[in-house]
Amino acid sequence: MFLGIEIGGTKLQLGVGAGDGSPLVDLIRLDVNAEQGAAAILEQIKLAGRRLLATHDVARIGIGFGGPVDRRGGRILKSHQVAGWEDVPIVDWCRQQYGMSAILGNDCDAAALAEARFGAGQGSQTAFFVTVGTGIGGGLVIDGELHGAGRPAVAEIGHLRPGPQAFAPDVTVESVASGRGIEAAVRQRLGAVSLNEHRAANQLMTACGGDPTLLTAKMIATAAEGGNSLASEVLDEASRVLGWAIAQVITLLAPEVVVVGGGVSLMGDDRFFEPLRRTVARYVFRPLRSSYRIVPAELGEEVVVHGAIALAAEGS
Repeated sequence: MFLGIEIGGTKLQLGVGAGDGSPLVDLIRLDVNAEQGAAAILEQIKLAGRRLLATHDVARIGIGFGGPVDRRGGRILKSHQVAGWEDVPIVDWCRQQYGMSAILGNDCDAAALAEARFGAGQGSQTAFFVTVGTGIGGGLVIDGELHGAGRPAVAEIGHLRPGPQAFAPDVTVESVASGRGIEAAVRQRLGAVSLNEHRAANQLMTACGGDPTLLTAKMIATAAEGGNSLASEVLDEASRVLGWAIAQVITLLAPEVVVVGGGVSLMGDDRFFEPLRRTVARYVFRPLRSSYRIVPAELGEEVVVHGAIALAAEGS
């Protein structure tokens, strides 16, 4: 058995499994308090890990971290959500705490590996994974193996600039099409409402109790389903930008399957997947149009844990 650890900006999960995609035999889910920083999260990991190791025979640990990592050096480089993760030697820390070896990977890479081997990408020679949630990340798996494991970053679809006119480094696919990007776009529109948008704006303000900072992507999707024109326009733009980015990936890498997960993708077929597929078909290289599938992820909230366990099972 192996221990998989997912370290995110809002949640922490530790699970035990065999590394072959079979159901986890144990799982602990914990909330992360970002304001308390990395030290508090490490304390949570220490206690939860000891609890699992006391009841299961674990051979090795795999870690999926929500941010850039140095996989070969076993170091977390930083987090974009939580302070204190700068240059943390997490693999050495695990060895000191638990007396066993550990393997580190980015959370999107771990999720990509799990979906390619055990989820929606099974049977594909090349699978590209995209997570669309608070942010947007990606992972590429070829012949069941992660591509670019030794590189500083790989498959970072969320950090593509959406077109040659996107000169500013903070104008990215993620800034437009992620959950946070969608929310920011709606708030910006609410701050400069045109005469023909007043009704749609009032509906959205009612949904968030009059406080735009409380608007969520889920609220915006619900409003769009109800015919809210402002919400629909923002979601259409997010779909256009994300679809353009996925089309570039398909044109360059020709994956047989693009697996899409994350909270924003849970908007469903009508609001998310069908518009996305249409947009990709519009931008992709024409000879590749019928050569790929865009499908929902299958492994749910446990996907990073499964991927971290698979990394641990590999042993390198």
